[in-house]
Amino acid sequence: MKVALVHYWLVGMRGGEKVLETFCDIFPEADIFTLVADPEKLSPKIKRHKLTTSFLQKIGGRKHYQKMLPLMPYALESLDLTEYDLVISSEAGPAKGVITRPDAVHVCYCHSPMRYIWDLYPQYMAESGFLARTVLALAAPKLRQWDVTTSHRVDHFIANSGYVAKRIEKFYRRDAAVIHPPVEVSRFRISDGPKDYYLCAGQITPYKKIELAVAACTQMNLPLVVLGDGASARLRQSAGPTVQFLGSVSDAEMEAHFSACKALLYPGVEDFGIVPLEVMASGRPVIAFGRGGALETVVDGKTGLFFHEQSVEALMAALARFEKDAGRFSPAEIRAHALKFEPRRFERELRRFLGNLPGFAMTAENMRLTA
Repeated sequence: MKVALVHYWLVGMRGGEKVLETFCDIFPEADIFTLVADPEKLSPKIKRHKLTTSFLQKIGGRKHYQKMLPLMPYALESLDLTEYDLVISSEAGPAKGVITRPDAVHVCYCHSPMRYIWDLYPQYMAESGFLARTVLALAAPKLRQWDVTTSHRVDHFIANSGYVAKRIEKFYRRDAAVIHPPVEVSRFRISDGPKDYYLCAGQITPYKKIELAVAACTQMNLPLVVLGDGASARLRQSAGPTVQFLGSVSDAEMEAHFSACKALLYPGVEDFGIVPLEVMASGRPVIAFGRGGALETVVDGKTGLFFHEQSVEALMAALARFEKDAGRFSPAEIRAHALKFEPRRFERELRRFLGNLPGFAMTAENMRLTA
């Protein structure tokens, strides 16, 4: 059995690439296809595989792939997958649009339908410059048609959360199994005791709504540390003296902040959200907007608190509730919950799913799996 793994783009190691690493463990002989790749930023595990990029790589796509959205359908369809029996696409961009043999099995693990052309389209338009808005406005209608059409090239969908499964059903009218992604929870530890500051962490993009946390902590005079690149001058100027922007930090610094914070503030809507589980693996609670993937990872009143309106006022009310009774959260209980999402669980569930595909039996000989 020849296996191809298709990933949207390989320019760093984030949550989607960690899922790809698990696919590499399961299929050590698989070949990898992607739109563009920066090998210097990839793990040794991924670089051990034969890696094929699209023509975008040759025209500056490694640095400017986000500006090449209208060309991505052509680039994906140019990839030759005719020799592969099983194709697994890892989708957060347009990876599922590859063309396979009629008798091949195509499984799509969907982190998210393309946010920027579907539900977050108005938000991306509002935050983009004139040229980007113009290109997106012209390209989006055709991209939506192509995205829906290519959903029928997929034989089986797997969603990384129930929230994403609902979006797949809404946009593509397809059912999807749910297998939560792997989280490396074992690398995090509970500290001796938290310090007196709240935390926001991750790449700062519009949909994460970091400005709500900045405004709430500024108005309540609460210490807040913000980790991650992308803070605009406007966001920095809106912050009071209790807010610190540390930008990108090392893994060791990040882990230290995760275990030392009073709680993670999570005001955006994520498809799944790995950072909350990493913070919970460090024994710290999460104060999250009660929508999206957070509903599948945070247990209200046990591992964190929800607020149910995406506003500064609602977050401030949740912070006030937390400040009154922060001691009720047990670090050991929070960590025990996070450990349920460890990588071996993902591998077991994925093996079970692939092994049950109609007419496509997976055996120990063609899929090397740990027990």
